[in-house]
Amino acid sequence: MKRIFLTLIFCGLTFIAKAQNSSVEKSTYGIQTGFLGIWAHNESKLSNSIALRTEIGFDSGIWGGDFYDKTGFLMTPVITAEPRWYYNLNKRESKSKKIDGNSGNFVSLKTSYHPDWFVISNTDNINVISDISIIPTWGIRRSIGKHFNYEAGIGIGYRYIFAKQAGFLENENEAAANLHLRIGYRF
Repeated sequence: MKRIFLTLIFCGLTFIAKAQNSSVEKSTYGIQTGFLGIWAHNESKLSNSIALRTEIGFDSGIWGGDFYDKTGFLMTPVITAEPRWYYNLNKRESKSKKIDGNSGNFVSLKTSYHPDWFVISNTDNINVISDISIIPTWGIRRSIGKHFNYEAGIGIGYRYIFAKQAGFLENENEAAANLHLRIGYRF
């Protein structure tokens, strides 16, 4: 009778421990690359389902065609701050799916700044006009093994271009899109 009682207590403790809310990780670091860039990032926990992603890296661009002598390529620095709400962590954990490395679906407000510090390019005398963008984004992140992950996201928002700094008469604003597919490594 004593063994049955102890077994029931241990099983009950297991169910109680499993009943806690799922949570994003306290802090996670990693690097990611995609079709047009490379980035290093940190995600810091703000609440059980919200993390602040900070990122620094290089966004890239390619141009070419009949009007250009050759195909051009450039990389320019980008600084990003992005609060993310991971809205399905509890559901994923209840289905015994992984949530490590903040694997889940998210909604975010991606805020990126492209400073006019320097440009890496195969063409001489290329400048980038500084801009800031704010783009609401929906995305997913999934882990592959212990350290690797992939991420996809889509969103439409607003971009403000500091054109006066480059000699234009007025600054400009326009719609901006965020469409990304990245693979990364988590430390």
